[in-house]
Amino acid sequence: MRRPSEIEHEEHSMATLVELTSVFEGIASMRIAQTKNQVMQATKFFNDLWGIYSQIRVDSLFRFGRSQEEDAVADKELYIIITAEGGFSGDIDQKLIHLMLETYNKDNNEIIVIGHHGAVQLAQRGISFKKYFKLPNKDQNINVAPIIKEVQLYKNTTVFYQEYVSLMTQDVKKISLSTAVQQQGARSERKEDIISEANYIFEPSTFAVVGHLERSMMQIAISQLILDSKLAQYASRFRAMSASHQRSEEAKADLHLQYNRARRGIKDERLKEIINGLRKSRGVTL
Repeated sequence: MRRPSEIEHEEHSMATLVELTSVFEGIASMRIAQTKNQVMQATKFFNDLWGIYSQIRVDSLFRFGRSQEEDAVADKELYIIITAEGGFSGDIDQKLIHLMLETYNKDNNEIIVIGHHGAVQLAQRGISFKKYFKLPNKDQNINVAPIIKEVQLYKNTTVFYQEYVSLMTQDVKKISLSTAVQQQGARSERKEDIISEANYIFEPSTFAVVGHLERSMMQIAISQLILDSKLAQYASRFRAMSASHQRSEEAKADLHLQYNRARRGIKDERLKEIINGLRKSRGVTL
């Protein structure tokens, strides 16, 4: 039988784990609320930009903010995969990589990884990637300009990201970057006024202004996809910590029960020894 002191020490360790999982659960819940607020603010700003962009469109093409000269654009398709920075994201990163590998071809695609965990997972699978960026620690003023520069070198870009469905449900998605921008714009209010060179002066040119707007909207679109992925990661972390907290509480309760049984067992043994000692002194053995 285990000693009560050993069980008590293990119970104290489990109590510490209960407190830690509770703290991590609370932090994840707080970050979910903060990130949701940032997504709402970014959406409002995007809608304002799309309103101007839709009024100033010079043609129906989305040019990714590039100049009219596209000779340097690579014929390959760029894959951007947004993963967690650490290893507390559960299995959602593995699902995301599996989704990407369904269509990945090393001759037709190049990969940019956002998040250290994704880079490690790809390296373990022997899959090379062009660049790796750390997942931003902050949830506002995210600098995605280096990523936009890479995007402009390719004709098409597909982003693989984690989608927040609900607190207990997260999914993996992929979307064309131009489609992401256009879908976001489709949800904004339409403006009938036309902005053209007939009533406005554009410096240095109309195409340059449109290019600047496209780059700005791509920055917001990628930032929102990053925030959406972080939101899913926080929710996944909250779910994992919630499950761990419940299991640790159950384990702590079980250890406390074992501790009481062990103490009662020792008392029973001592009581038997006393009774046997008394009976032996009287010539009677139990």
